[in-house]
Amino acid sequence: MVLPTLRTKRLILRPWKPDDLEPFSEMNADLKVMAYYASILTREESDALASKIQQDYATRAYGFWAIEIPGIAPFIGYVGLNYWNLEMSFAPCIDIGWRLASSHWGHGYATEGAQEALRYGFEELDLSEIVAMATIGNVRSRRTMERLGMIHNPDENFHHPKLPKDHLLSMRVLYRLRRSWWISLQLSNGKQRSAHSVR
Repeated sequence: MVLPTLRTKRLILRPWKPDDLEPFSEMNADLKVMAYYASILTREESDALASKIQQDYATRAYGFWAIEIPGIAPFIGYVGLNYWNLEMSFAPCIDIGWRLASSHWGHGYATEGAQEALRYGFEELDLSEIVAMATIGNVRSRRTMERLGMIHNPDENFHHPKLPKDHLLSMRVLYRLRRSWWISLQLSNGKQRSAHSVR
């Protein structure tokens, strides 16, 4: 299955290309980017992850899109939807995630790309809910989730099933966004834009 190319005001979300592997590897060796992962990745590990991403979306109508900024950067990272089926009370589920090169942080690209991925998930795939997960201390990602309208319930915090419970990165937060909530947000934002245009 071919991952569709999506466009936002500033970004292109597209299938991966061979030329993405080198900048992706540089991202995955950046301590800032990988601060909330167990370790940085070698080139071989990074290439294997890129291959898995492409294999996953070859079998589904969704996955992690490569992010391109036309005229500025051919590849800055990824954003998209992922099937999560580890043994947790909220799984199986579809979660949204992103990883961007640190040189492109602070411009709202993660939020912009994630908003389009959510639109695709709710409008094109007719999903009833999309979740997001992060380590409890990953404030940057958690703020993005909140900007997307996702809701966190502290009672749903959980330990990652593949890490020891005493590991510094084990405790995770779960954010949820139901389709009905997302539709209400779109209607509310549309009304706000209309109000601003009248003034």
